[in-house]
Amino acid sequence: MQARAKRAVKNRSATVAADMLLEVGTEELPPRSIKALSEALGKQLYRGLRTTGLATSNSEHYKVFATPRRLAVQVPEVRRRQPDQISERRGPAWQAAFDANGQPTQAAVGFARSCGVAPKQLDRLENDKGAWLVFRQKQKGVLAHKLIPTVVADALKALPIPKRMRWGASDEEFVRPVHWLVLLHGNDAIKCELLSVKAGRETTGHRFHYPKPIALRSAKIYPGPLEQRGYVLADFSARKALIRTKVEALAKRKKGIAIIGDELLEEVTGLVEWPVPILGSFDKSFLKIPPEPLIAAMRDHQRYFHVVDNSGALMPYFITVANIKSKDVAKIREGNMRVIRARFADAQFFWQSDCSTRLEHKVKDLAGVVFHVKLGSVADKVSRVRGLASAIAKELGGSTQLADRAALLAKADLMTGMVGEFPELQGTMGRYYAQHDIEDPEVATAIQEHYLPRHAGDKLPRTQTGQALAIADRLDTLIGIFSVGEGPTGDKDPFALRRTALGVLRIIIEGKLELDLQTLLASAWRNYPESLRQDDTVDSVYGFMMDRLRVYYAEVGVRPDVYEAVVTCQPARPLDFDRRVRAVMAFRKLPESESLTSANKRIRNILRQGGNADWDHVSTVLLTEPAERQLAQQVQSLEQTLTPLFDQGDYTQAMKRLAALRPQVDGFFDKVMVMVDEEAVRDNRLALLSGLSALFLRVADLSKLQD
Repeated sequence: MQARAKRAVKNRSATVAADMLLEVGTEELPPRSIKALSEALGKQLYRGLRTTGLATSNSEHYKVFATPRRLAVQVPEVRRRQPDQISERRGPAWQAAFDANGQPTQAAVGFARSCGVAPKQLDRLENDKGAWLVFRQKQKGVLAHKLIPTVVADALKALPIPKRMRWGASDEEFVRPVHWLVLLHGNDAIKCELLSVKAGRETTGHRFHYPKPIALRSAKIYPGPLEQRGYVLADFSARKALIRTKVEALAKRKKGIAIIGDELLEEVTGLVEWPVPILGSFDKSFLKIPPEPLIAAMRDHQRYFHVVDNSGALMPYFITVANIKSKDVAKIREGNMRVIRARFADAQFFWQSDCSTRLEHKVKDLAGVVFHVKLGSVADKVSRVRGLASAIAKELGGSTQLADRAALLAKADLMTGMVGEFPELQGTMGRYYAQHDIEDPEVATAIQEHYLPRHAGDKLPRTQTGQALAIADRLDTLIGIFSVGEGPTGDKDPFALRRTALGVLRIIIEGKLELDLQTLLASAWRNYPESLRQDDTVDSVYGFMMDRLRVYYAEVGVRPDVYEAVVTCQPARPLDFDRRVRAVMAFRKLPESESLTSANKRIRNILRQGGNADWDHVSTVLLTEPAERQLAQQVQSLEQTLTPLFDQGDYTQAMKRLAALRPQVDGFFDKVMVMVDEEAVRDNRLALLSGLSALFLRVADLSKLQD
């Protein structure tokens, strides 16, 4: 028996690596943060193991687990000891270490003595900078159980936790109070104390189903015992997939389709350890009010999944996910139905009450709502936006009357009871109330559309009135906030002006609207009282929006040098800017692009050397070289051909025509000297190059392009 035990110990110590498990048990974690926290913990833990040399090639295949009450990481094949390392201590230069007879100098002897060895035990270190005496010593790797606690502590400190909590009398901080800690390496529990909790091998099951300790004999068996005994499905992805499957099955029973948004699904997954979906219902009479407030109450307030039929219409059912397997499911169902019934009754009351007064009669109440303490009320903003929206609509070929009406009513739903209860429905409810008041359909649609896009990737307004109103509303905000000196600084953007600016640019570019941004900004600026008009506001906002345009193109894969090539020409119309960007991108794919890009750089340098004077005339008499005559003829011919293309904004075709100049441009630089002594000839050649450069600059400054 003793011999067998000794062999087991010997075999265990001989194992080079074993799985490692970390589990942090806490109070209920923020459900929207659970997945990100678990992924960050896994990343930081693996990074620490790799830095200390404990990670093996298989360790990168670690698994993360997350429930409302735990974060866990299982790392395969973590070494039991650090690999041995050779440390080097550099001494004096080799030349200073030995005398002419090859004997150690005092410098070498002193260095050897400080290392505790004889001079003959020192080695030579040589690289491209020289040679030195060096002492090399083998350092035995540190045992894993001595290093892992520090690795874990560092990983926990590095988690992206905006606000950390303290609990009890301890100074320790974490996202939520910590109740238990599991730290295993193979079959061994690593003894340490972190976050004021002693680590061990005991985890805890479901708060209600199995609130007892569960001893884990090995890191490898996690999370099996939790699921089999503890009613805890620790794998976040598996729990998420299970919820989706069961929710869809319940909806199918009613011949419906459960709407499972990924954001809601992840939040619900973060709320439960043992998911049990339950189907509930509500009175069909509530379906007479608009579906959005009902959906908002179910999805955003109660974390329910709503159900629609094949046509997308809301059905009188919802699905909630309980965190307990109850013996009396009917009670849970009835409790949830009672809660949602009360919320729906409130929504029904708000709808009926709001519809008793026309939307236009609520506009006057906006005078009591502050838009900005220095910029006046929302009513003041509405007054400014009406004129700007009408002007934009006229330029787009739309109706100024509809734009004015939509701008008048656009913010009125802020004064309704429904939007007071569901602020996220502003605009949406305005559309419903406008439809109820029998406003023009485009006015009703524009009220909702003027909030679009609400976020990155969101849909854009499609009606001309909606486009005009959305642009006018945002430009008024940008000019106003910049006028009072509260534009974004660093990472701070309290008024979401970056998103606002990007929204305008997306509407104009993706909507293919021929609008002059600088002119629009100037119009918005003139709408403010003179006391608020700062002379540099328009330029500041325009520059800010151009910076956002840089980000816009970077996100869709446009290289920064392409943006720089176009922005140098300062196109005032964002759509024109976009056409130039597309043209330059297409030009770069042409076989002539590399040569012509280099030529443009050379031309810009030569023109700078020539003083950048105004060379507006090329004399054919002074064109003495065949190569310069050929280039001049081609440039003159292209000027006539390209003018209509430039006027139409067909920059892609124009660049293809310009690419055909490559043979003449190459021939010119191969055979013609520009900076000759004869002033008239030199200036004539500079004028030729200036005209050629001007043709390219009608699209972009190709000298900005990188190889």
